[in-house]
Order: sequence, then C-alpha cells, then structure tokens
Amino acid sequence: MAKTQKVSFKLNGKPVEATVEARELLIYTLREKLAHTGPHIGCETSHCGACTVDLDGMSVKSCTVLTVQCEGAELTTIEGMEQGGALHALQQAFHEEHGLQCGYCTPGMITRAYRLLKENPNPSEQDIRKGIAGNLCRCTGYQNIVKAVQSAAKKLAAAR
Repeated sequence: MAKTQKVSFKLNGKPVEATVEARELLIYTLREKLAHTGPHIGCETSHCGACTVDLDGMSVKSCTVLTVQCEGAELTTIEGMEQGGALHALQQAFHEEHGLQCGYCTPGMITRAYRLLKENPNPSEQDIRKGIAGNLCRCTGYQNIVKAVQSAAKKLAAAR
C-alpha cells in the first residue's frame, strides 16, 4: 500500500485539503479529487501546456508538479479567474477575438497569458508569442490568440 499524506493549499482563493500519494501529480489531484477540470491532461510530458496553472505567481505545467510540492501554496486555475460572476478580461478577449477553436488548449493558454500580463502588462506581439511558446494549439495558428492577449492587455490597462 502506497504511503499517503494530507496536503493543504489555497485553490482559487479557497483553502483545500487532499490526501495524496507522494508521487501523485497535481493535475490528477485537481481533476480527480478536487473536481477542477479546467486544466486539461494533454501530453503528460510538459510539452503541450494544456495543464498550465498559476502556482505561487509562476506558470507551471501541473503534469510535472507533485501535489505534495503544493503544501501551503496559492494556486489559480482557469476556474479561479472569473471574479464576481464576470469573466476575466482574458477570457472575454479569447471569446471576442476568436482565440479558440476546439478549446482544449484554452484553459492552459489563458492561464499562461494571465501570468504573462502580470509580468508584462504591455507586451509586444513578439513578447506574447515568446510568452506562450510553451503552450501548444493545434487549431488556431496563434494569430487570434495573440490578438486576444493584446486586446485583454488594453482592457486591463484601461481599468487601472
């Protein structure tokens, strides 16, 4: 029988606790134990970025993070981005600018773009392309994703 332990962290601003095996990946804890299915399981090798979440102010691929590493951490998934029932500017911009097609990469892409805009509120097109390079989309060709991030950056700047 595998050894388990309790891990506590904040998930989208709310305290959570899960009993996990030491080797359990964060993506599985989020989806299977905490019912947060926004982050998707894609390649399981850190190449696609569909599982990207924000962990203590950094974009991470949750298929490469052990849940036990999250003890005491602050974690944000796509589900935690909306505030007071309103979509985050990035979520709205992806819709308005047609930055998604099948939607599989979208939660990870938006979560990565969220951190990118926190680090660089006024990114150039090149900054955006470099910033989302670890997140793959097989549908859009990225042009509308870049436009969505640019649009969200403008909306966020105007709201300050």
